[in-house]
Amino acid sequence: MALSAEQIQKNYEKHLKIVDTYIGDRKESVKKLLSHMENVYVMAPASGKSWHHNAFAGGYVDHVNRVVEYAVKQSRLYEEMGGMIDYTEEELVFAAIFHDLGKLGDGDKENYVPQTDKWRQDKLSEMYTYNSDLDFMLIPDRSLYILQKFGIKVSQKEWLGIRLHDGVFDKANEAYFFSHMESSRQKTSIVSVLHSADFLASKVEYDIWKKNGGSSIPKQTKTASSTGKRVNASQGLTNMLKNL
Repeated sequence: MALSAEQIQKNYEKHLKIVDTYIGDRKESVKKLLSHMENVYVMAPASGKSWHHNAFAGGYVDHVNRVVEYAVKQSRLYEEMGGMIDYTEEELVFAAIFHDLGKLGDGDKENYVPQTDKWRQDKLSEMYTYNSDLDFMLIPDRSLYILQKFGIKVSQKEWLGIRLHDGVFDKANEAYFFSHMESSRQKTSIVSVLHSADFLASKVEYDIWKKNGGSSIPKQTKTASSTGKRVNASQGLTNMLKNL
């Protein structure tokens, strides 16, 4: 499975519209981050293995847009069912936008690079592999690191939403979820809402992959890494994408 150049462009334009719609005072700082990381931001996959989710060029933005949509819907449903909403819509959407930011790398070096080993493609379904030149960090930790690197302030609820969005799938989160006292339980519901939105989005993306044949070797759109081309949406994203 692969996205067309037109789909990649449309998804990124939708992403920028989400920022314009939901982000307030931090909008300019967020746009500076997007501008700096634009090349990898536009073309990055959401995972490295085809059967995980969105392991294709443009998969990252497609995934994040879906998580934002689901998070907003989940939040409304959560409240309708009697849940307590203790965060603003901006906080929820901000955390959804940046929950996986660390998958892009550190702002200078990319996290995912195309897998060139055909055996690993065929046998392990690896479309991408990790960049060995990048210092290891857990994805949520790197996400928060990049935000502070660009001077973007993060509220406590946003921090918790981003840091804990993987729920108990990440053993590093166990101290936050397994409590022996009511007083130390998570007090904000943003974590549960964002985690469920991310989980559902990933599952839907897997289902879409299966519906499209579930091939371990999807047709790949060339990435900035594999072509050496620089994506520059500010000069017209279409000009770059039309050459894919």
